[in-house]
Amino acid sequence: MKIRIKGNSIRLRITQTEVQNFAKLGVLQESTELPGASLVYRLQQSKSLQQMTADFSANTLTVYIPEPMATQWVNSNDVGCAFNIPLSNGRELALLVEKDFVCLDNTAEDQSDNFPNPNTVC
Repeated sequence: MKIRIKGNSIRLRITQTEVQNFAKLGVLQESTELPGASLVYRLQQSKSLQQMTADFSANTLTVYIPEPMATQWVNSNDVGCAFNIPLSNGRELALLVEKDFVCLDNTAEDQSDNFPNPNTVC
């Protein structure tokens, strides 16, 4: 699972094996070690939520996805799930969880477990 944070947006990209594991376990988790602490990021299914949400506590960012939405996503050709969360300061946090496609340009990154890219050109 990869995380991309830019401004008020969080994007999680999930490989084929991770999508299968998420379907079985209902949760995925990764961590990045930093000096003095680790940043943990997690994708978790929720039976009680009606829409995507996120929280951050104890150095852990958790993105929650409603179980029916997660089931639809993992069992279809849907690329991703997105939701904007209104914040108390009047801004929004954009969440995006998507299947990780093979890049069309040259990259040194291992992409052997990525989904086939439906596009043929950049």
